[in-house]
Amino acid sequence: MVEIAVAQFSAGQDKRENHLTLRNLVGEAAARGARVVVAPEYAMFAAPRIDERLVESAEPLDGPFVSGLLEIAAEFGVHLVAGVNEALADDDRVSNTLVAASPDAAIAAVYRKLHLYDAFGYKESDVIRPGAIEAPATFAVDGLTFGMQTCYDLRFPEVTRRIVDAGADVLALPAQWVPGPLKEDHWTTLVRARAIENTVYIAAADQSARTGSGNSMIVDPMGVVLASLGDQVGTARATAGAERIAEVREKNPALALRRFTVTER
Repeated sequence: MVEIAVAQFSAGQDKRENHLTLRNLVGEAAARGARVVVAPEYAMFAAPRIDERLVESAEPLDGPFVSGLLEIAAEFGVHLVAGVNEALADDDRVSNTLVAASPDAAIAAVYRKLHLYDAFGYKESDVIRPGAIEAPATFAVDGLTFGMQTCYDLRFPEVTRRIVDAGADVLALPAQWVPGPLKEDHWTTLVRARAIENTVYIAAADQSARTGSGNSMIVDPMGVVLASLGDQVGTARATAGAERIAEVREKNPALALRRFTVTER
């Protein structure tokens, strides 16, 4: 069994303030027993528009913000997943990157967003480089395997399926799900659908209002919402266990019965 928390807040353009907010939320979650904390996409820096400010704010993975994530994880003895704007040595654009920091102050896994948010009037690809298609990045905590994907990836079911095929029991899903007509409904529907069709837990951490739609949640393999937040800053916690996954997969052996696999395009 693993205690998992989602941390919800609205990141701004002050990286130090974002770090302090995240540290406080991780401390709150750890005090309630969390072993894994999932924070939002763009937890390091967020602006009202996807523009050059994201590039100017970027840091390498050995920079001060990620170093701060490692310190937080070590201080509270948790695995911490959070979104950063990663500077790239060979590109004027940056990477929308997830870092999983471990309790021993090391990077346990890294994921670079595959599907960029070129939709609903936004164009993330103007300043963000899509991640390379690689084997899904995973890390293990107390017998459960965690995979990672980011925000707009949620609209592409094959992304989650590849992660589950790589052995993930829990999906960490940081997001900055931009508010708008029907967006909250899309978010809650898709998070639950990905959990149901893949029979896995999903820990979905969104930014809170006004930069995100809120509604961070932890969903079990049957699509049951175990814990959730509205639009406020805070944390929500739930327990994930291998026995529940096995129970659901016995009732609904969708993964075993499928007749198609995912291939690269």
